[in-house]
Parts: sequence; C-alpha cells; structure tokens
Amino acid sequence: MLQVPQFLSIGHVTRDIHPDGSFSLGGTVTFAALTAYHLGLAAGIITCADPELIGVLSERLPDIALHVRPSERTTTFANYYHEGFRTQYLYARGDSLDFADVPAAWHSAPIVLLGPLAQELSPEFVTLFPRQPGTIIAATPQGWLRRWDDDGRVWPAPWHDAEKVLPLLDALILSHDDLLPFANGNRGEADAILAQWSAHVPLLIATDGRYGATLFRRGVARRFHAYPATEVDPTGAGDVFAAAFLIHLHRHGDPERAVDFANCVASFSVEKEAIRGIPTLEMVEERMRQYREANEPV
Repeated sequence: MLQVPQFLSIGHVTRDIHPDGSFSLGGTVTFAALTAYHLGLAAGIITCADPELIGVLSERLPDIALHVRPSERTTTFANYYHEGFRTQYLYARGDSLDFADVPAAWHSAPIVLLGPLAQELSPEFVTLFPRQPGTIIAATPQGWLRRWDDDGRVWPAPWHDAEKVLPLLDALILSHDDLLPFANGNRGEADAILAQWSAHVPLLIATDGRYGATLFRRGVARRFHAYPATEVDPTGAGDVFAAAFLIHLHRHGDPERAVDFANCVASFSVEKEAIRGIPTLEMVEERMRQYREANEPV
C-alpha cells in the first residue's frame, strides 16, 4: 500500500527549457512538493510524463513519493523575463489527469494542492477530497487561467469555473499578475476581482513579487511585506510560497503568520535558479529572526 503523503500536489511536472537547450525540472507540483520536503513533511506528486523523463524522475526527486502515469509527452515550457514581465511558450503538453490517477489511499492526505499548468485538471478534481477538520484543500489556478495559440504562446484566459470551484476549497493562492490582463492592467480592478472571489472561499492569497502578498478573508484585505532578496530566477516562487503557506497554516492555524512565513520562504527561492533555492526550515527561521531584529523599534 502506498504511504499517504502529508502534502500531496497534483498537476503536470514540466521540462522548463533554457536558452542553451538544456532543461530543468519544473511545474507547481515539483516546487511545492520539494518545499514541503525541505520544511519537514512527507510529500507526494501525482502527474504524468514521457517515458524518458519517468526514467530519471525518481533520481531528480529521490525524497518525493511519485505516482506517475506514462504520457507521450511531458508538458514543456520556455519562460522569458523582461523588466519583471514574463512571456511564456508551451511547446508540448502532457495528457490530462483523471480521477483514476489518484490512489484511493491518497484521498485522505491532510494537505492537498491542485496545481494545474495547462488545463490538465478538470474542476471536478476538487470533489475527490473530503472536507474535514485537520485537512486543507487548496489550489493555485494559473493553469485554469491560460490558453495558448498555434505557436505555443501562452495568453490569459478567463476562469469560467471559479465560482463552482472556490466554495470547495479552503484556500486559493495565485499571483496578482495573473489577473491584471482581466483588469486592463489596473491593480485596483484586479484587487476588486480578488475580493469578489474571496467571498466564495475562506482564504485567498495574492502574491505580488517584491511587493509581498495580500491576504483576503471574505473580502477584507491585509497586505504583508516581502523579505529582501537578490533576484536571480523568479520561476516557481509562487509555488514555493503556496506550499509554505499551507504547511504553516496546517501546523499553526494562523493565516496571517502563514503569509509572513511564506513570504520569507519565497525570498530564498528567487535567489537561485529553478529548484535550487528552496530553503530548509532552519534557514527560514534564521532569516525571519534577523529581519525582526533589524526592524525592531529603537
């Protein structure tokens, strides 16, 4: 019998292509599961990938429980950053995931994160996991907010199923920038959409890069500072944030403190390329201590 992970992430692992043609392992599930492991939890991933990647996946993620269905292709992205903005291309897409891909025993995982990247999870996936005390069901909806053209260029897409999915979640975590295309680039209008969505879900958190994050609780917003960091690669920082937030929330039950903790964890992730920046709990606690001491009133 498969051991039930304490932290379960569901979605596509990816090949993230670099300019020199090499790739790093990516995807929300990868960043989130590794964050959970580094913070002390047993983590698992449900995904699909091509046979070649499956052959090396256990080597690249040796400490993560893997349930992988073979797919002809692995979802493959290329990300280009310019002045803080990302242009993204989808060069290949793995198969959509089915309910049958989730082992029955894993339905009882205490923390579940749905992390779609390319419309690979149907909205009904959230119904697989029972809502009960001591469990957290969450989603990062970026893959439900995307479409792509014939060249693979990724564009924003409206999330038509939002009000159907949100009431079945305990938390929604997304980037503030994901909503700007639907708000004419106006941050106030984006906040209004977030506030509207937050009426349907207990906790909604919008990350905002170097500006920190905003916690919405039934329409009421509270902003939290970012931790200073020297940015090298922002890829995956939002996924690292999401996992850290959910883990702290599950352990301590305080959403405000969980946002601050997650901001600190994410500050490490941008300082190195790909998954190499994910910190340990000890590193995070030390940075938080140093920040508090540096900002105490004299």
